[in-house]
Amino acid sequence: MANLTIRNLDAKVVENLKSRARANRRSLEGEVRLLLERYGRRPPPEELIRQAEEIAAMTPRLPQTDSATLVRESRDR
Repeated sequence: MANLTIRNLDAKVVENLKSRARANRRSLEGEVRLLLERYGRRPPPEELIRQAEEIAAMTPRLPQTDSATLVRESRDR
């Protein structure tokens, strides 16, 4: 395990983190640890793009619809 020190955080950011921690019944340290672990485990954007391209390649003859269009259509129903 590593230790991390973060200096010069804006007071509002710290207050928001404390509020989240209280709401989630965690310590500030526990809340920040969870957020960092969640974010740190995400694949980098390049990997997500590669995966999307790989999935799109499985159906090369079908037109690909932009997800924003699908969301708008769903919302308008």
